[in-house]
Amino acid sequence: MRTAINWFANNPVAANLAMIILLLGGLYGMLSTNQEEFPSIDIGMVQIHVPYLGAAPVEAEKAVCIRIEESIEGLEGIDKVRSSASEGMCGVYAELKMDAEEVTVLNEIKSRVDGINSFPIETEKPVISKLTMAKRVLQIAISGNTDERTLKEIARELRDEISAISGISLVNVSYVRPYEISIEISELELRRYGITLNHVSQAIKNSSFDMPGGTIKTSNGEILIRTTGQAYWGEEFEDVVIVTKTDGTRVTLNDIATIRDTFEEGDLAAEFNGVRGVVVNVSQVGKEDLMQIARDTKEIVEKFRNRLPEEISLDIWIDTSEELKERMTVLLKNAGGGLVLVLIILTLFLKFKIAMWVAVGIPVALLGTLAFLPIFDMTISTMTVMAFILVLGIVVDDAIVVGERIYGHEQMGKEPLQAAIEGTWEVSTPVIFGVLTTIAAFLPLVITEGRMGPFFAPIGYVVIIALACSIIESQLILPAHLAHRSQKPPSSVLTKSWTKFQGKLAGGLEKIASGPYQNFLFKTIRSRYIATSIGLGILILAFALILSGRVIFGFFPSVEGDRIYATVELPEGIAVETTLKAAQQMVRAAEQTNEEMTQELELNEPLIRNIFSSIGQQGDRQGPGRPSGPGKSNMAEIAIELAPLSTRKNISSKLVANRWRENTGVIPDAVKLAFDASLFSAGMPFEVELKGKDVDRLREAAEELKSELGRFDGMFDISDSFRSGKQEIQLSLLPEARNLGLTLNDLATQVRSAFYGSQVQRVQRGEDDVRVMVRFPESERKSVGSLEDMYIRTPDGNQVPFFSVAKFEVKRGYSQISRIDGRRTVSVSADVDRGVVAPEEVLASVQAKVFPPLLAKYPDIDIDLGGEQMERFSSLNALMVGFAFSLVVIYGLLAIPLKSYLQPLVIMTVIPFGAVGAIVGHYVLGVELMFFSALGIVALAGVVVNSSLVLVDYANRLRREGTGLIEAITKACVLRFRPILLTSVTTFVGLIPLMTTVTPATGPFLPIAISLAWGVLFATFITLLLVPCLYLMVEDLLDFVGSFKAWLFNDPALKRALD
Repeated sequence: MRTAINWFANNPVAANLAMIILLLGGLYGMLSTNQEEFPSIDIGMVQIHVPYLGAAPVEAEKAVCIRIEESIEGLEGIDKVRSSASEGMCGVYAELKMDAEEVTVLNEIKSRVDGINSFPIETEKPVISKLTMAKRVLQIAISGNTDERTLKEIARELRDEISAISGISLVNVSYVRPYEISIEISELELRRYGITLNHVSQAIKNSSFDMPGGTIKTSNGEILIRTTGQAYWGEEFEDVVIVTKTDGTRVTLNDIATIRDTFEEGDLAAEFNGVRGVVVNVSQVGKEDLMQIARDTKEIVEKFRNRLPEEISLDIWIDTSEELKERMTVLLKNAGGGLVLVLIILTLFLKFKIAMWVAVGIPVALLGTLAFLPIFDMTISTMTVMAFILVLGIVVDDAIVVGERIYGHEQMGKEPLQAAIEGTWEVSTPVIFGVLTTIAAFLPLVITEGRMGPFFAPIGYVVIIALACSIIESQLILPAHLAHRSQKPPSSVLTKSWTKFQGKLAGGLEKIASGPYQNFLFKTIRSRYIATSIGLGILILAFALILSGRVIFGFFPSVEGDRIYATVELPEGIAVETTLKAAQQMVRAAEQTNEEMTQELELNEPLIRNIFSSIGQQGDRQGPGRPSGPGKSNMAEIAIELAPLSTRKNISSKLVANRWRENTGVIPDAVKLAFDASLFSAGMPFEVELKGKDVDRLREAAEELKSELGRFDGMFDISDSFRSGKQEIQLSLLPEARNLGLTLNDLATQVRSAFYGSQVQRVQRGEDDVRVMVRFPESERKSVGSLEDMYIRTPDGNQVPFFSVAKFEVKRGYSQISRIDGRRTVSVSADVDRGVVAPEEVLASVQAKVFPPLLAKYPDIDIDLGGEQMERFSSLNALMVGFAFSLVVIYGLLAIPLKSYLQPLVIMTVIPFGAVGAIVGHYVLGVELMFFSALGIVALAGVVVNSSLVLVDYANRLRREGTGLIEAITKACVLRFRPILLTSVTTFVGLIPLMTTVTPATGPFLPIAISLAWGVLFATFITLLLVPCLYLMVEDLLDFVGSFKAWLFNDPALKRALD
């Protein structure tokens, strides 16, 4: 290493070229690296969807879900299997293990599911795919006082234009119903002509089709033969002949049926600011650039808007790029503030030119890191910028030590070049190994497992790369700059005054080191066992607080956004008019909230910019939007868009959500009412899963658990996943029916054809897969009386009244049946006001006081964690394993340069004290300890040992030169007082803007900043006072062991050596 230092110091051109390469590479990386709001999370899941149209949840569970579960049971690579049976659909989700080969598992699942041959014939082909994370970039609302078909076609035209842009791969339309051709024939018409629905269906199949007829081989070549008669539009079915009479007259479909070429029956509808609308979703997939997608899409939208009729509006109502810009602006302001504070500290206590060249290391390290981001296939995200803020004060630590030592050698009278080489070489070993220990401490962030691992990994990668660049700068570039800097004395009055002022400050710091600090250090060393006992007592108290449960680490606070979603669910099967009233109540409450808070906050523009309401479908908060179906009558969702943070005076969206919840009040018959202001979260703060066989028992247990949760302050939006289904009419045959040759299958088929419909064909009309259905008119499907009035056709062609051959019972089924690993499951979840109570406190209390009696009452039920708590458990466990690994690596990196087994342990004693400082910092600032706090404490382990390593290494150097033990450690502490203090203060002040300007944009990242800043500050005092004591105590121990060996073996030579 000395050769490299010497070569670069004598070759400033090479040093400058290295610096320029890093700076230009960083500028290129800044321009070429893709941007995203948050890093992608690996879902690690394979989804299997099997439509079973018209089936009840119990039927979908028994006939489809269970068979799929059994087929993939025991498959290597699958960790957990979840399934959900709902009306007309079975969904199975296989969660994969972290080390699973996803492609191999996906192919094996496809093979096994495709091999199932016992599905009902009414099911459609299974759709099997790997669940991928697509992030929403823009949502474009198209609204106007026009019909549904017009809005849908306009949205599709816009979608096609956006999809044609290079770099945009996922665009879809939401809140639109699928097209359907419904052929409706009344019971009266069927009886008049003596036909059945099956007869009509068969006639349509025989008349509407295309078929190849082979080829005719002529002398001039081959000629294709085709039969073309497929009908694609409703009017094309009108001339299909249904009945041909003996007199030659024909009855066509148009004569007996109403043909409706429209949408599937359902209640899906959406409004944007009170006007009917649909939504075009533009999403980011993989490594696509969010900002580029937004720019290109906005250009298309502006051009497209000019072609629309006046009655149609086109609005971008969700723009993630603007949110990213705003969040980045806030973080960059914090970074800029931290950089200014670091520069001020450097110029106050170091010579001005030295301070400036040391400060150059910051942009070199940070831009050098940006240069490597594309190489490591990383993106610029909120987490990346957060990492830059964290490392801001750390990257100059090694440069401070090197610059201060070079200046010390210059004070000895050495030439600048010689001082640069010898000063850098003197501290190169502790500096390099100190940086390596910091890198080792950040490794757990990179290797943390769990689904949230990729979310935290960018922090570790950025810090590690930045620290590596700082080594290059401090060991090769900085010495060359300091060796060849101008040595001219200050000439202007301003520079002379500043140099004089700075000299007084630096001199004052040296006087403190050689005066009060040295005197206090002597007293502490003499009473080193008492001082160590005090320190040990502080540690015991801190760990006692943690082990007693009084200090609890939360997991991941939700990241607030500029939108709030309110969701209401009413009983399954309720009239859509009731759901519409509930939605209108929530919209009026939003408008009231807007008026009240706009006035209270004295805003220049309305707090709420837009209101989007929908019936029948819950929106996808982050992804590309859910596939549109016909919609459910019992579900409504209202979304409001707030003004940006800067415009609304940094008011938390959670406060707005609370006011909206209060203004909404109680909604009659609502089974769920939830308000969500989070942009990103790890799941519900409190969620548990009840598992068993009997759904009714699970429902009862869930009700009791909800009742208990309601007793806790700060718990709200408490709900469970159990939903009573629609009323069911369960059919059975009378004994008399069998005498007529009727079977249960005959009965079921005819009733299904009449009320659900018989799918005659599926025609591909452009991009639409349109179903052709034959059924009774809607007017004959609105009451139980319609079923009773129905006639059943016997095998011999006769018609008999329904009630003469069948009976029915009215029961209530389930809306949805959830299963986990083959057992039925009901989830109980709740949101938590973290300002009142931590979710972990609630969970601990529930586990101790509620679960035992609940499990005793329901012994057939098991309880597992879900939501945020499940992720917390897995992530904290992985973090602790990573922390243990990093401690081992840190020990090795300390032992190598020190050539000792015990001295690394002395240095590592500052790590738990750093953790104590982090906890104290959270209490002082009133911030809850979170998973980010734990990440900061883990990373702290490598930062706090650096100063101690430099201190102990210098003491060892002095002892090798012949200095006595007490004098060596004392002199090392005094000489290293200024660089130790400076490195700690720069780390602390670099994080001050982030700790003092708390906004919803920076709030989630505050805990890690507090852990690093306060931990380093607290550990500095330990380094300057307790480490010298422990250093001497180790020597005392070695002396005692040597004396004991001499006494034990009666070795005179050993005694003389010890004396």
